[in-house]
Amino acid sequence: MSYNIKSLNFFKKQIKKLDSKSRKLIYDKIQLIKQNPYRYKKIHSKKYSRVFRIRFNIFGKEVRLIYVIIEPNLVLVCLLDRKKDYKDLEKYLSGISKV
Repeated sequence: MSYNIKSLNFFKKQIKKLDSKSRKLIYDKIQLIKQNPYRYKKIHSKKYSRVFRIRFNIFGKEVRLIYVIIEPNLVLVCLLDRKKDYKDLEKYLSGISKV
């Protein structure tokens, strides 16, 4: 199945702040997501059933790329700092309704 990649404005702002090496890393992972979106770890959400995350290490920090599968779309939600322990996840997921 072919998926359409969409992203929230918040995600786009986060990507603009990164250096080119980090952007390339994220771009490569997004290409893997397009091939098989179910390959990464599923995380729990109150609002959506198909929320996944990819682990990264950017600038020596543990970072997670959060995405949601809403057929036929893949929505890139945010880059989440691991230190916050997913406390802000539901807030970021609420922005999906605007896509």
